[in-house]
Amino acid sequence: QVQLVESGGGSVQSGGSLRLSCAASGLAYWNLYMGWFRQAPGKEREGVAYADPDDTERSANSVEGRFTISRDKNIVWLQMNTLKVEDTAMYYCSARWGGGNWNRFDRNEYKYWGQGTQVTVSS
Repeated sequence: QVQLVESGGGSVQSGGSLRLSCAASGLAYWNLYMGWFRQAPGKEREGVAYADPDDTERSANSVEGRFTISRDKNIVWLQMNTLKVEDTAMYYCSARWGGGNWNRFDRNEYKYWGQGTQVTVSS
């Protein structure tokens, strides 16, 4: 049974920082592709960052320079700095078994999802 467990969300003022973590169980890390997505009310779920098992890591253009993903085997973290009100959303950890040529920011490519952790940024 595959499980993704997130933690670290909360409320912060604009300009502040938060660090999210996600621990995956049930799949070996060597072929496990992981990512972070977020979904604000009334909006589609969008990719924020991903981390491949070969240490390839990337953040979406919308958060680049502010959000950084890191990974150690089956655990991924999302360091979020200089948070903005528009970063308010439910943040989800995602995982997929197997690589290849696919869009890491496409939510439809991931099979496994965490329960989500709320991030609220106030002005």
